[in-house]
Amino acid sequence: MPTQPVVPPFSREDAIAKVRAAEDLWNTRDPERVALAYSEDSQWRNRTTWVKGRDEIVAFLVQKWERELDYRLIKEMWGYGDNRIAVRFASECRGKDGLWYRCYGNEDWQFDAAGRCQFRHASINDLQIPESDRLYHWPAPGPRPQDHPGLTDLGL
Repeated sequence: MPTQPVVPPFSREDAIAKVRAAEDLWNTRDPERVALAYSEDSQWRNRTTWVKGRDEIVAFLVQKWERELDYRLIKEMWGYGDNRIAVRFASECRGKDGLWYRCYGNEDWQFDAAGRCQFRHASINDLQIPESDRLYHWPAPGPRPQDHPGLTDLGL
């Protein structure tokens, strides 16, 4: 993970590093830490929910991870340019109903000059899966191991 913030304009390598850093951060399932990657006035559309500012981001993530148990996430850079990155992702979690789900989605990110995300627009679809179809088995919370396959390698 880079020691200096990755700031726009992004190169291909910068965008890939930014996406992996975001994946690792979300896999901590620490709402306070995750929120710091977003500008204080960040605006999100997550499915049909609108979120504005870090306090609402924290509240949203607390609720998310209370219902999405054993959450693990893989992100992949889809495209980039100047201060924007497009991401595709898939997460796996166990619902409070005890069933397993894989959530597929796309995110569009726009960053400020400090490299914090100002706008995040996420479209997400959920698919119930049998536990035997799970593909993410690393210890959670925690980052995906460097040698664990990504979305493309997993055929997702």
